[in-house]
This record gives sequence, C-alpha cells and structure tokens, in this order.
Amino acid sequence: MKIYYHLPGLFEFYDLYKAFLPLFREHREYFYDWCEIGSVYGAPSDCIWGGGRVGFGDAQPQKVAELMKEHGISARLTFSNSLIRKEHLDDKKSNKLCEMFEIGNASMDGATSDGGRAGQGKSENPDAKETCAVQNGIIIHSDLLLNYIKTKYPNYYFVSSTTKVITNFEQFKAELNREEFRYVVPDFRLNKQFDKLNALTDAQKQKVEFLCNECCWFGCYDRKKCYENVSQKSLGEKCEDHVCVSPTAQRGYRFSDAMKNPSFIGIEDFQNIYAPAGFQHFKIEGRSLGSALILEFLLYYMTKPEHQLKVREEIYLDSTLDLF
Repeated sequence: MKIYYHLPGLFEFYDLYKAFLPLFREHREYFYDWCEIGSVYGAPSDCIWGGGRVGFGDAQPQKVAELMKEHGISARLTFSNSLIRKEHLDDKKSNKLCEMFEIGNASMDGATSDGGRAGQGKSENPDAKETCAVQNGIIIHSDLLLNYIKTKYPNYYFVSSTTKVITNFEQFKAELNREEFRYVVPDFRLNKQFDKLNALTDAQKQKVEFLCNECCWFGCYDRKKCYENVSQKSLGEKCEDHVCVSPTAQRGYRFSDAMKNPSFIGIEDFQNIYAPAGFQHFKIEGRSLGSALILEFLLYYMTKPEHQLKVREEIYLDSTLDLF
C-alpha cells in the first residue's frame, strides 16, 4: 500500500521544491518506492483567509501553480482561519488565488485516494515527463468560508483543518462522516488511539490524514487559542502575542523533540502499523520553519538512507559551503 505525504510550504518553500521535485521525479531510485507526494500545502504571507501561520510565503502564486502542475502534484491552499466573518468573503487576494488555482482543476469524478490525482498516463518514452491531471484542494476551518468557496469555486476538494483541535474521538468520527471533506486532519493526540482508529470503516480510514511530526506539548490545553491568535493576526487585528504554555517553548521546534512526542509517527510506524491497518495519508508540518529543516523531513520520511547525502548534495551542498 502506498503512503501519501502532504508536504508543507506551497508558497513558503517554492525554491526548495523547485530543486527537490525534479530530483524526486528523475531519481526515483533514491526514494522509498512505497511513498508518494499527495499534495503540497500553504498560503501566501498576506492572505487573510490563511490561519495556520502568519508572515511566511512570498513566492509568486503563478510560479507556484505552474510548478505543481508541471509535476502533477495537488496544490492545497491553506485557508484555515477560524475567525472569518461575512465581510471577509470578498477579500480580493484570496478570491484571486481561488480563481488561479481552480483553473485546470480536474473533476471530482475519478479522483483517486492520493489527494488530488484524477488519472495518470505514462509516456512510452522513459525520458518523457509524466502527464497527470490533478485536482487542487483547500484546507479549511470555517464553515462560512467552506460554503462560500463550494458555491463560487466548485472544482476544489476540501480538507478539514487540524486547527479545529478535534480531540474527542466521537467528534472526529462525525467530522469524517461529513460529505464535504475528502480528508480530515485530527488533533495529533488521536494518532495512537489504535483501538478506536482500527474500528473505523475502510471509507473513514481513507479520509484520515495524520499529523505525524508535531512538536507541540502533548499536554497542551491552549492549542485552540494559539490558532485563534494566528487567525486574528491574519485578519490584521491588533492582539497580544500568544504565550505558549509548553515547558520547552523556549527551545522552539526541534525534530529530535518531535520524535520523542507520544504522537510521533515514524517510518517503521507507517510500514508496521498504519499501512497494514488501511491508513495512507500523512501530513508533515513545518510551514514556519526553515527550508533546511524541511529538507531533513524529506530525507527522513522519503529518502533511502544510502542516498540521503546525494540528495543533500543536489539540493544545497558544495565544497565551499560554510555553516557559520
């Protein structure tokens, strides 16, 4: 069974993906054959419908759309602002993005389970690029915004955002049963509730998209307020900075800390637990991090150990590189 990764930084890490995606296509032998890229997600830095992170993402939308189309990868607009009001629906920039990324969207009919791929035809020429019709998606929190986009831009699929902080499993099941959503990203603290997860129907399992490298404190009781604070900032509202309650907040994000999190999902977990149980979709967080750390995620989750140095060399290493 294939594992589909949903990667961070559609607008935030354009330059990294511009280098990485051709490498992934042309040297597939460097990477695990059981994994694929289901989508790349993100939002421009000044998009008021955005809600995951603020101030990241300066790539030109047209170039981003063209890069994803070239590689047959679903682009997901992260419109997870939880505080959208009716007056925000007419935002010109957000609507322009919807118009741009809806162009060329494939129909929902025939779309497969990889996130946005709606059919793929390989050329008989092994050196030719694969052609692939993809459907772009939207990660969303607000039902008001969801209904607006569904009506005005009907060719998207939708992902229920983890910013809803759904920690109650029955509420999570109810979210899975909503027809509007192709995928639902639960709160990371549901990742290891295997008795309940394994009892889901096959159709429900295909809609689950686990957040696998969360570094947030497992005991956090303030996560929803944190996201609401980001939503306020996206809307340009004056507000105090949110103060993280995590005991290790001063350390910032560290992948080594994320690996110790009780919710962490690693390579062996995919192969031995989740895939055999029928789960295929996994989201990697990191839109507000640096591209060097995103590369480490790509190396750990997708790249065979014996080829990781080759990938690093292709992306950024040279014989004169100084770290300090």
